Amino acid sequence: MALYLDSAIASEAEVVKLWGWVKGITTNPTLLSQSDTPPETTLKKLVALTNGPLYYQLVASDKAGMLAEGRKAFEIIGSQTILKIPATPLGFEVVASLSSEITCSVTAIYSAAQAAVAREAGAQIAIAYVNRATRLLGDGIALVRDMASVLKGSDTEILAASIKSPEEAAASLQAGADHLTLPLAMLQAIATHEFSQKTVEEFAKGGIGLR
Repeated sequence: MALYLDSAIASEAEVVKLWGWVKGITTNPTLLSQSDTPPETTLKKLVALTNGPLYYQLVASDKAGMLAEGRKAFEIIGSQTILKIPATPLGFEVVASLSSEITCSVTAIYSAAQAAVAREAGAQIAIAYVNRATRLLGDGIALVRDMASVLKGSDTEILAASIKSPEEAAASLQAGADHLTLPLAMLQAIATHEFSQKTVEEFAKGGIGLR
């Protein structure tokens, strides 16, 4: 399992690098638009701030353009590249074309059937937007569970995104997600519990140690 930072802000990547338990970074066009530098510059900054994967989502809308954009992203990011390719008929075609040379994920999956197509196209990662799926379909956790059933025994793993609470994060993992990507505030939230802090304070008040 891996936990990823969902952000294109270099200062946030610097924070999680110090933590040591966040294994990579996911971006998307919206997040890149929030950076104060052009996408190429932002990606170069981000890849220097993680030892793990850096996800880049294609924005081109035709096959030739998507293939060219994917290869350009790989030139910038290098071996840490994971392309995010939309779960559309054209997107699956692009995955089938690129997956032998660049690691590919399929993003915005809303059905187990699409997860099966992602697997057959050669995607290493199938991405589910959990909270958004709950809003649109009624149960994003059930979507993750159905995807996990379809992908069981394959090499395609599930990345759960659009997580809005620690409880939703845990439920996604319990339903079969292999990885989570979370914004900085949510990463902080899943590492925090009020009773943990109170327990530490109680030990500190009445106990002794080496210092």
